[in-house]
Amino acid sequence: MRVVLGIESSCDETAAALVTDGRAILAQRIASQDEAHRPYGGVVPEIAARAHVERLTPLIAATLADAGMALADIDAIAATAGPGLIGGVMVGLVTAKALAMAGDKPLIAINHLEGHALSPRLADATLAFPYLLLLVSGGHCQLLAVEGVGRYRRLATTIDDALGEAFDKTAKILGLGYPGGPAVERLAGQGNAGAVPLPRPLLGSAEPHFSFAGLKSAVLRARQAGSHADADIAAAFQQAAIDCIIDRTRRAIAAAGPVSALVVAGGVAANKAVRAALEVLAAGHGLRFAAPPPELCTDNAAMIAWAGVERLGRSDPLDFAARPRWPLDAAAEPVRGAGVKA
Repeated sequence: MRVVLGIESSCDETAAALVTDGRAILAQRIASQDEAHRPYGGVVPEIAARAHVERLTPLIAATLADAGMALADIDAIAATAGPGLIGGVMVGLVTAKALAMAGDKPLIAINHLEGHALSPRLADATLAFPYLLLLVSGGHCQLLAVEGVGRYRRLATTIDDALGEAFDKTAKILGLGYPGGPAVERLAGQGNAGAVPLPRPLLGSAEPHFSFAGLKSAVLRARQAGSHADADIAAAFQQAAIDCIIDRTRRAIAAAGPVSALVVAGGVAANKAVRAALEVLAAGHGLRFAAPPPELCTDNAAMIAWAGVERLGRSDPLDFAARPRWPLDAAAEPVRGAGVKA
């Protein structure tokens, strides 16, 4: 049995985990920063970085203690090296480098998006390459053909906002607080999705990409009009977002070539309505549907450790630089408006 220590610090979750090559999560700890960022309605990078500095070392020690292990017992150290808030990424990566040097262990620098992309394989040993992945998180919204470890072919991306950003902004507009995505989902369950007319950007378009900026603006206008219940706005927003996702993913299924499954991962993948709609879509195309359990959808270190397991035998130098931007498909052509989310 080989064991990898994973470290995650790309945004506002400080996390450490121990995962085996047999897909067992021996221990995992996550320190949330929700309370620190709630007054601001979103993540403040400087506050996040300071919290990582304060929490990461004792968190790693506690994770090792939970598993009854010491640094000498692990086989490699995997840490998020990007993309993300650069201050937080640097804290985690520098800590991993120090542990690797002190313990004479291999360092494996992990792309945070690859952690999400491979997380369904941690939960499901039968999930084989290639598969079509809808990666929906706070900062990214992409469709990728996952052909193997380190082999990703981008089929679509957002040309403006990511879906997670749209959920968070909708929550802010409706005064639901932070984190926004779960709050919008809860409120949507009490509303009528047909009560508020909202746009479906790029629905039916031959262009493969996503767009959510217009939908987000329409939510703001609906709220300012004062003629709709907040629950109805939340329900209408969630349904409009799902309609866009299904339309874009249906197009990607046709373009991806043969795949073993339709997979969703990332923070928004924890949304039950999103998962249910994608499961119906997959069944309609004769594909199996796969998604990690909700605890592996949001930022966590188990997925980083598992990506390290998938990369065992390949190590990175101790001078590996933290990256605020790091696309999974570096060869993909730039998309108009996509910027760093390409």
